[in-house]
Amino acid sequence: HVQLVESGGGPVQAGDSLRLSCAASGRTFSGRAFNSYAMGWFRQATGKEREFVAGIGNGTEYADSVKGRCTISRDKSTSTLVLQMDSLRPGDTAVYYCAARQWYWTSRFLHEYDYWGQGTEVTVSS
Repeated sequence: HVQLVESGGGPVQAGDSLRLSCAASGRTFSGRAFNSYAMGWFRQATGKEREFVAGIGNGTEYADSVKGRCTISRDKSTSTLVLQMDSLRPGDTAVYYCAARQWYWTSRFLHEYDYWGQGTEVTVSS
């Protein structure tokens, strides 16, 4: 059983920074295997579809809307996925989800991910 638990969301002002974390645990995510799986961040704003934000696997990918403002990384020693978000905008307001897939190749497609966290809410006010 795989568990993904996000944290780090909250209310912020436009221009602020946030660091989202996703702790991965379970049989699949031993310390040695963690970097073998592609992972990603997605977000869903109220009334909108869930969308890709950033992914990491054989490389890193970013949505155009966050490119240059966000950095995805992971810590193998703690099996933690991180999304550093800078220069936040009201349009970044959403619930942010961590996801993992059982393949190494980075993906920006929701249906290619096998495991999902419960989400952490980010609210950016102007």
